[in-house]
Amino acid sequence: MPTSFASADGRIHARYWLETGDDPQRAAEVIAGEQSSGTFTAVPGETPELKARAGARVERLDVIDHSDRPSLPGGMASSRYTRCHLDLSWPLDNMGPSLPNLMATVAGNLFELRQVSGLRLLGLRLPQEFATASPGPAFGIAGTRALADVHGRPLIGTIIKPSVGLSPAQTAETVRLLVEGGIDFIKDDELQADGPHCPFDERARAVMQVVHDAAARTGRKAMVAFNITGDLDEMRARHDLVLALGGTCVMVCLNSIGLAGLLALRKHTQLPIHAHRAGWGYLSRCAALGWDYAPWQLFWRLAGADHLHVNGLANKFSEPDASVVAAARAVLTPAFDEQPMAAMPVFSSGQTGLQAAPTYQQVGSCDLIHAAGGGILGHPGGIRAGVAAMRQAWDAAMAGVPLATHAAQHPELQAALGSW
Repeated sequence: MPTSFASADGRIHARYWLETGDDPQRAAEVIAGEQSSGTFTAVPGETPELKARAGARVERLDVIDHSDRPSLPGGMASSRYTRCHLDLSWPLDNMGPSLPNLMATVAGNLFELRQVSGLRLLGLRLPQEFATASPGPAFGIAGTRALADVHGRPLIGTIIKPSVGLSPAQTAETVRLLVEGGIDFIKDDELQADGPHCPFDERARAVMQVVHDAAARTGRKAMVAFNITGDLDEMRARHDLVLALGGTCVMVCLNSIGLAGLLALRKHTQLPIHAHRAGWGYLSRCAALGWDYAPWQLFWRLAGADHLHVNGLANKFSEPDASVVAAARAVLTPAFDEQPMAAMPVFSSGQTGLQAAPTYQQVGSCDLIHAAGGGILGHPGGIRAGVAAMRQAWDAAMAGVPLATHAAQHPELQAALGSW
């Protein structure tokens, strides 16, 4: 795992997996030109001096293997397609430390070039200037732990289910059962926004009344991430309502609001931003196109995300465990050596206590949120027992005790093993 995402020479560096039916060196030069000072033909203004100052550089090109067919349609016809690792770099002066313009540079038109029959952004290293110019997380791991009053273990969380269809009163009743069971963290589903059946303002007021009532009895206030995704005015207004109601977290869908949306919200927010990656599959599922998670999450951390979803081990989706672990480790890797911009990875998707031990062993940290929907709400003994079973599973994981051994002394966990 890298020690940070910082570059050592003041330039922007990106690594790609490239497949091309062209000569790979020529294809690399075309990509470098397209993403900096060049175009499809020579123009008078691109002098040698300008190209030396502003052109992207091909830093390294390593051939991996070949194929007799292209991974993607629409490229140049060839009898052989070469697969490579390609390292490019750019001078910071081309765009300055601007995240939206950085994205257009490292993940822009290059995906569409006819010389390209496959391209995936694998890695990104940035100059220190991005640390100074980017807001980063306002709360991160330490701030989240302080607000949730959870230390030395993961935050045990869940998602309101059914995802949509509940009224504000029904949502609040589910929250009541969860907070009485000792849950640390609750989030709206990404599909639950501000529909007429469950208006945001009414839902937030009903839920926070329940949270405050429980806190008055127990001394602990559960963190609830309300989905405020919308246009900028809507997000600001919803954030302000959650803040006024004494809430401690808001949630947005990153691919829906974009970098500019998150940057604007980060300037406004006084609460942690729980960042959902809904839509990640269309950026990543094809191995020959799109993004690896490590460079993608770096943009959103720099823009201000405090929590970032990474899927979960043995999940209900298509992502393999190794990719999930790599994503979590990327979120936990410092952004820069002196400015970590720490964010908290969020594990979800078909999660139960069965994933506690492998998650802890493979990620090597308990600085995470482990969100189980059905794994808690579906416990045969009810929600309180579901919360207890998840916490007991993590106690066993962190103590290195086999789950079955720990379950013998903990009836909630024992019952859960029959349903997980």
